[in-house]
Amino acid sequence: MSKVQTGLRGFVLAVGAFAFLFPFYYMVIGSLQAEPDPTIAGAFPHPDNITVDNYVAINDRISLWTGLANSGIFTMGVLIGTMVFGVLAGYALAQLQWRGRGATFALALLVQVVPFQLLMIPLYVLIARDYGLADTHIGMILPFLINSTAVIIFRQYFLQLPKELFEAARIDGAGELMLLWRIALPLVRPALVTVVLLTFIGPWNEFLWPFLITKDASLQPLAVSLANYISTVAASAANPFGATLAGAVVLAAPVVVLFIVFQRYFISTDIGSGVKG
Repeated sequence: MSKVQTGLRGFVLAVGAFAFLFPFYYMVIGSLQAEPDPTIAGAFPHPDNITVDNYVAINDRISLWTGLANSGIFTMGVLIGTMVFGVLAGYALAQLQWRGRGATFALALLVQVVPFQLLMIPLYVLIARDYGLADTHIGMILPFLINSTAVIIFRQYFLQLPKELFEAARIDGAGELMLLWRIALPLVRPALVTVVLLTFIGPWNEFLWPFLITKDASLQPLAVSLANYISTVAASAANPFGATLAGAVVLAAPVVVLFIVFQRYFISTDIGSGVKG
């Protein structure tokens, strides 16, 4: 590749990175402005206009720590269920032979085209009225406990593993759970991290279902608390623009940090290390 092509590629990537990162930068800068400036010049505010009062103001109204704790409980519950059921179902669909395996996989694919919004009303009736789980963390978590996308991802990764590894281990007397724990899971770490990140983003930013199932403000995740603040309280705030952006920064920060820490696993794989040449 010539120097001109290399320079052009670098320029295009730099422009793309700037276009992608500028909204996040503007969100952080906007959350720190004492006096809001929605113009382009507001992206480079005077140091005298920088303050953390917006974070204090929104925390006084909706308690950011309580919202973060509720978001964490909701997300971790969904994450644990997704990982456990996704790994077990994906392994069974990829490595085990049983009647109905193809139909089950087809059903998992079919679920992908059904919008969750179509299921919310019957789910609400089932969970709130029949199970009595309204205004509980379990009621928030239950509809998301099994994720068909995670099942499909794990199945595809498990299918790539050399069958010779499993056959040799079975000859040595290893059971299926031992095969899954000792052989399969260490070789699909990119899939584990991918599912963790995809699953984390979903419930962390989820609004509709927690808003529907919870009326107690002390149980609502941060996304719901922030939406309630925007619709009912922000108009009376001294700086609603900055306070809203401050809440958005707090909501987005864990996702951004998680992605930065684990992004290298998206492009790494250890499947080939399980077989000696």
